[in-house]
Amino acid sequence: MDLQAYLDRIGFSGRVRADLATLKSLHRAHLKAIPYENLDVQLGRPVTVDPADAYAKIVTRGRGGWCYEMNGLFGWALGEIGFSVMRMAGAANRELLGDLLIGNHLVLLVDLAGVGRWIADVGFGDGSIDPFPLAEWEQPIEGFPFRLSKLDDSWWRFHNHPHGGAKSFDFRVEPADPALLAGRCDWLQYAPESGFVQNLVAQRFRDGTILQLRGRVLRKVTPDGVTQHVIGSADELVAVLKADFTLDVPEVAALWPKVLARHAAVLAEAEAKKAASEPA
Repeated sequence: MDLQAYLDRIGFSGRVRADLATLKSLHRAHLKAIPYENLDVQLGRPVTVDPADAYAKIVTRGRGGWCYEMNGLFGWALGEIGFSVMRMAGAANRELLGDLLIGNHLVLLVDLAGVGRWIADVGFGDGSIDPFPLAEWEQPIEGFPFRLSKLDDSWWRFHNHPHGGAKSFDFRVEPADPALLAGRCDWLQYAPESGFVQNLVAQRFRDGTILQLRGRVLRKVTPDGVTQHVIGSADELVAVLKADFTLDVPEVAALWPKVLARHAAVLAEAEAKKAASEPA
């Protein structure tokens, strides 16, 4: 694993130091250069929590990744530069589904001498493009509203913007259990009820816009609202991944029947809920 190769991958040419300015610059550069994606899960290819595997995939092969890979790689790079980094077990959407979700997200705590503790998270897909302090705050970042709140003596909650793929994630400020992360990583990529098994997902920051691909629906999210486009063919899906997400993975075309079936199922479920809510 070579730090310079990682810096080249994210297009960072400045001098690296273990300071806040470098952390912010690297965080933005990573998210602008590398897409969040679960294509390997969809293609049945194993994914691990090992930063070396993430490096091989993202840096060597030019792909993206999900939280264990994105934050795993980023945490490794920060450590190589000299940052003090702690891996924490997050829980995306814990506010909706409870403690069973603990470990379904990897979060990084960066301790900056004289500056305080900061949360770095390049693996949430469509969250904050900047790292943020471990303190209660609420403010827009590039026009998107975010908030960090203290829930109790143990838990913190990051509140995503209203159009985010996940509403929030929770975390405790303590080292993650590696076995917990590995077990959740396995569940998310193999369990039939996992959203990552059910849905093809890609997300990316580009020019003040967050691109979100879920199945055959491409959404473009700005602070002013959302527009969406329904992809019409396997060839178009491959082309969108390449043009909008820099993901050249032509074998994704074989997933098109599954993508179509999932899209139809989601629409049918929405129609059923609508009908059930209407007065008789």
